Amino acid sequence: MTNAFWVTGTLEGAIREATFDHHLAAISAEENPAVEVEALYSGISRGTEALVFNNQVPESQFNAMRAPFQEGEFPFPVKYGYASVGRVTSGPAELTGRSVFCLFPHQTHYRVPASAVVPLPEGLPEGRAVLAANMETAVNGLWDAAPRIGDRIAVVGLGVVGLLVAWLASRIPGTRVTAVDINPERRSVAESLGLDFQTQCQQDDHDLVIHASGHPAGLEKALGLAGMEGRIIEMSWYGERTVPLSLGHGFHSRRLTIRSSQVGHLNPLQLPRWQYRDRMSLALDLLRHDALDNLISGESPFESLPEVMAALAGAPGNGSAMPTASETLCHRIVYNGA
Repeated sequence: MTNAFWVTGTLEGAIREATFDHHLAAISAEENPAVEVEALYSGISRGTEALVFNNQVPESQFNAMRAPFQEGEFPFPVKYGYASVGRVTSGPAELTGRSVFCLFPHQTHYRVPASAVVPLPEGLPEGRAVLAANMETAVNGLWDAAPRIGDRIAVVGLGVVGLLVAWLASRIPGTRVTAVDINPERRSVAESLGLDFQTQCQQDDHDLVIHASGHPAGLEKALGLAGMEGRIIEMSWYGERTVPLSLGHGFHSRRLTIRSSQVGHLNPLQLPRWQYRDRMSLALDLLRHDALDNLISGESPFESLPEVMAALAGAPGNGSAMPTASETLCHRIVYNGA
């Protein structure tokens, strides 16, 4: 039997029997054969999935927010998610038996076009590969940010994406990267990645500030950290929330620039040479560093997903064994085949 996690209402979810090959009707088997995948792990993209679980996706964004293999329609019932790692059990010989990543919801087994899976590179553990979608977002954010050698960079908001952005930026020669989060519990993981962690950064000389906290106050903080002609890249998405922002003070006199970054579109400067699959392959390759295991803050069995998602979305009344939103980075879901 194939089972999947569905969002069934505001702060409500359920495990339901799933459609195995719902997405194959229009596929040419000769041009793009199917593969069958047994899930090993999936990752919860806490920011986006919490917005879906809380029914905070604006109606105007229903189409833009669709996941690649989503079933159902917003607001619910909807099968949503995009960080599945599994093993190919049937398909072309070159893929059968391989561990792969797929932008698929939380589901035990599925059949998709072979082009939808990306084999894991040698040296990348299956359990860490659930970070691939987050790493892809971080890569795209830095493409949009275009950091330069020697840039003074601040990253505000140290969830998984913010930590990955800061870690990647710190590997550019000569950069001074400051990782900023008001939660002091983020210090240990930031320092495990070799980052300079601060809760109250006061320097306002940054060439580039990347905001990834998901909170309006974080964007306000980002404005205050940017120096003259500084660039602010907004990677947070707020769903239905309105974001008040002080564009008085030094915003105009410093000639600051705010730009959004969204992983659904490649940077136009990359498009002539890069495809989405290339970006995902790069993200998987960049995950081959053991320190990144520190971004996995916990794991739970697939069967507990309704309770886990409720806890991560901030629903009241969850048991003490459930993860809390403030403590969680990437929460990994484990399937029976792992």
